[in-house]
Amino acid sequence: MKNILIKIFQPILHIFESGEGEYRYEKSHRKILLTVGALFLVLSIVSVVLTIISSNMGGLIPFLIFFLVGLVCEVVGLLGNNRAVAKIWGSK
Repeated sequence: MKNILIKIFQPILHIFESGEGEYRYEKSHRKILLTVGALFLVLSIVSVVLTIISSNMGGLIPFLIFFLVGLVCEVVGLLGNNRAVAKIWGSK
């Protein structure tokens, strides 16, 4: 199952997994990345619920932004290698 998900999200993962040279990775970075991703996904759900309640379609823009940021964080945190996690943190 993990291999299938890696193939599906390969365009996202390729951005963060590419590169040469050394990088600094810590296990806590992956845990924090997963937590931040979950918080962004929760924020996107709250945003879409409030958008539906208020019938204001302008609220879809924050939903899309929060959802995409949360999705990228979760994909890199769950499926990405150590270099991808270090790259999203900007660790060199």
